[in-house]
Amino acid sequence: MAAHKAARAPEFTQITRPHELTCDLRRELVDCWVTVSNAGGAVIPHGFSLPPVSPREVGPVLDQIVHTLDPQRSRLLVATVEGVLAGWLLLRRDPHPLVAHCGVVNHVQTHTRFRGLGIGAALMRRVPVVARDEMGVERLALAARSGLGLEDFYRKLGWVEVGRWPGALRVAPGDDRDEILMSLAL
Repeated sequence: MAAHKAARAPEFTQITRPHELTCDLRRELVDCWVTVSNAGGAVIPHGFSLPPVSPREVGPVLDQIVHTLDPQRSRLLVATVEGVLAGWLLLRRDPHPLVAHCGVVNHVQTHTRFRGLGIGAALMRRVPVVARDEMGVERLALAARSGLGLEDFYRKLGWVEVGRWPGALRVAPGDDRDEILMSLAL
């Protein structure tokens, strides 16, 4: 599919239980994750090798995430444009009483054919509303890889850097990056 140069504002869908994920959407999520990872995106979770990755590696990791979906603990926020997956993220929280008021945002990604159209920013503006209003979360956290400009992207959306782990992420031999810890009060 060609790039969507004049894309409309995205529509959002939430997947809150495993049975809500259709085969078609699963396929689109896997394709997005493979494409973003192989284009240098900072979405390499445990269970992935370093890029290049394939659907064979990504599918089982996505399936593990989907298996844990629960309306109060974990959900996918999916952005579509004209019915096509444009981006997605995972919103989760730990049920332990010490941290149940906090949520974590993971795997934020915009499909490469939708980059530069505000999809990621739209997802990041929507996720605090979902977290606060539907999950009762009071604060969000995320970790971002340095060297990609992600900290500036998140800062513009109100996130605050609260710490760094220098050189914690080795993306290639001789290429260590800081892991930037960010927070957003809701």
